Amino acid sequence: MEHFYQLGWTLDPVGGASGEAYKAEQDGRKLFLKRNASPFLAALSAEGIVPKLVWTKRIETGEVVTAQHWKNGRELNRDEMCSERVASLMKKIHTSGPLLTMLKKLGMKPMLPDLLLNKIQSSLSPKVNAHHTVRAAIQYLENEMPKIDEQFCTVCHGDVNHNNWLLSDQDELFLVDWEGAMIADPAIDLGMLLYTYVDSERWGEWLADYGKPLDRDLLKRMKWYTLVQAITMIQWYEDHKRFKDMNDWIIFLNRIINRNRFI
Repeated sequence: MEHFYQLGWTLDPVGGASGEAYKAEQDGRKLFLKRNASPFLAALSAEGIVPKLVWTKRIETGEVVTAQHWKNGRELNRDEMCSERVASLMKKIHTSGPLLTMLKKLGMKPMLPDLLLNKIQSSLSPKVNAHHTVRAAIQYLENEMPKIDEQFCTVCHGDVNHNNWLLSDQDELFLVDWEGAMIADPAIDLGMLLYTYVDSERWGEWLADYGKPLDRDLLKRMKWYTLVQAITMIQWYEDHKRFKDMNDWIIFLNRIINRNRFI
């Protein structure tokens, strides 16, 4: 990012250790810069899902840098994830034609359940694969695989953790960090969000704000995808030797297996 230093910008890395994102300041102006962001960012900006895209430039190294308005704000807390605003923004994302069209133009194909299951099975270490709770979950996934028509797949975020929801000082709500975006069954987002943040007795109310009834089919699909994501997180934490977090996810996985046992 030497190009921007030479132009008089002050750059501070943000967003972890990847070195891809920066807070840039010059003469009181603040921007969020990112290297090699997906062209999908423009569509997200146009829909108001992320802070507004200001410009896109190719710099001397050949890398593409995007600039967005810098938004002072905070991540949502766990209670706020139950709100109607979160449900409404989730619905907007899942029903957006322009977002779906852009991902298709970028060559993305639907991530159907059989592909997800094959992906996690091929990625598991012997230790994780042998754990009795993971084995029980895999058996459930094999026996209860949803049958999804591709035409019902939508744009999904894939990581709706509260850390990725930004509430600006101007009371604007954004969902950021779209590196894992996919075309898939929207239940992949709904399941993790509801199982993680919303009390089960409020699921019907939350889904009414989202615009869907809570029926047996949706319950089964949400459970299936949440098991997939939990196993993925268990493997990720084992890979990074964060064993306490890995064990927390194993506990979560066991809870999901035993929740709604007869669906």
